[in-house]
Amino acid sequence: MPRIFDNIDLTLVSALRENIPDACAVDVSVGYFNLRGWRLIDHLIQALPEDESSHCRLIVGMQRSPREELRRALSLSKDGEPMSNKEAHRLVRVITKEFREQLQIGAPTDADEAGLRRLSAQLRSKKLVVKLYLRHPVHAKLYLLHRDDPNLPAVGFVGSSNLIPSNEVKHSKT
Repeated sequence: MPRIFDNIDLTLVSALRENIPDACAVDVSVGYFNLRGWRLIDHLIQALPEDESSHCRLIVGMQRSPREELRRALSLSKDGEPMSNKEAHRLVRVITKEFREQLQIGAPTDADEAGLRRLSAQLRSKKLVVKLYLRHPVHAKLYLLHRDDPNLPAVGFVGSSNLIPSNEVKHSKT
């Protein structure tokens, strides 16, 4: 039966916490990645089985600023043209700057700092693999939990619910 996660009465993070333990790998596509909020599920990703296919792949799309949208709308180039390497490198720098700015907002709590250290370790060990999707903005979110179950090989969550709502990060004790 489909469920709607409004992040008020029913939160996506609680459903992920219930379902990730049954997964052998996780694929996620989001428009925004909250670095500090990752700590709310990092232990579940770390607990995935220890083989090279058991990891979390995260694709981060990119929301364009109103200025960028206007520039593209008025551009003389066609949308179907391939992105140049120069433009791709510029966009990577923009995203990197946005991640850095996330870390500079507010004073991190001890839990934030510990979570960021675990995030860093998961990135280094490739338990979490993050890629940027730059061709088009990604707004809809997809959470696909792969399972070793022939009757239910995957559980998917689709919609516009962010992985970690901002109120989850502020009020969580984990």
